[in-house]
Amino acid sequence: MDHLHQQRVQDPSQTKIERRLIEKNRRNQMKILYSKLNSLLPNFNPKQMIPLPDQIDEAINYIKSLEAKVKMVQEKKERLMMGKKRSHACCSSSSFETERKRSLMNSPQIQIHEMGSSLEVVLINGLDNQFIFYEIICILHQENVEVVSANSSLVGDSMLNVVHAQIQPNLHEFGATKVIERLKRFVYGSTSDVEAVQPAELKDYFPIGTDAWDFF
Repeated sequence: MDHLHQQRVQDPSQTKIERRLIEKNRRNQMKILYSKLNSLLPNFNPKQMIPLPDQIDEAINYIKSLEAKVKMVQEKKERLMMGKKRSHACCSSSSFETERKRSLMNSPQIQIHEMGSSLEVVLINGLDNQFIFYEIICILHQENVEVVSANSSLVGDSMLNVVHAQIQPNLHEFGATKVIERLKRFVYGSTSDVEAVQPAELKDYFPIGTDAWDFF
């Protein structure tokens, strides 16, 4: 009984010692954490003694400054990305328009004007499609249309071909319509997926002073 009573008497002091050890360990741990925090600051000097509240304030201010810098960098990145997207969209639009014009100019275009018994045929085609011009002359012969003159000239990357033809009197009433339809069907039949260029649009690609424009 005496031994048990003695243990009970010693318990309060033992508990107090344990609490002191726990508190001491906690403070040491906090000192280590504060030391690590201060070592991250740009102006950290291990030999300089700074009160703990000042150390905490300096760390808070430094963290806030880092947050502000991160926000500025993010905003700058977003502006650059938006500018890049607009530039890409603009370049894509410009490339599309350039490709469209190139496609239009590579595809053959024909304009036919009937003046009484005379026909004026103006054909514009790419350098690789000059055979179309010769086929048109063959078609005119097949339709008994007399070719009075045929001229070709190089304009940029395209060929400008002009044909003057004369329709026979016995074919004048309906023959011209048949010939015109056949010529257009031949030229556009294999290029129906390409939009036909109007005369006003064709002038954007060829010099205005070209004599052949008198036929349009």
